[in-house]
Amino acid sequence: MRNTICVLGPALLGLTASCALAQTEISRGEQLYVECAACHSFDNDAEELGPGLQGLFGRRAGSLENYYYSPVLSDSAIVWTADTLNAFIADPQAAIPANRMPYSGMPDPEDRADLIEYLMNAGQ
Repeated sequence: MRNTICVLGPALLGLTASCALAQTEISRGEQLYVECAACHSFDNDAEELGPGLQGLFGRRAGSLENYYYSPVLSDSAIVWTADTLNAFIADPQAAIPANRMPYSGMPDPEDRADLIEYLMNAGQ
């Protein structure tokens, strides 16, 4: 994942370019999220095909009470971080075989990085 952080510091040279890059990654991630939005929302109480994504990072996989997860996901010890989500989004069936998510994966690492950056900002 590209780690572009927009912060104010003593050296302001390049700040605008850095902030623009961070915003571009988030905007690109939002466009990529359209694939996810078919099944997921940021409302954890919504009745969607997939579980809600609000507060995803730091949450144990399969732990939302109002969603029926596949047993392999519920029984996993996975906690969603940028790294675990990156592996899962790349190929859900390779990351957690026999899970219920009918998604073939997102092979491009930059696409995954931008999507995760968006999820980190939109879902917290």
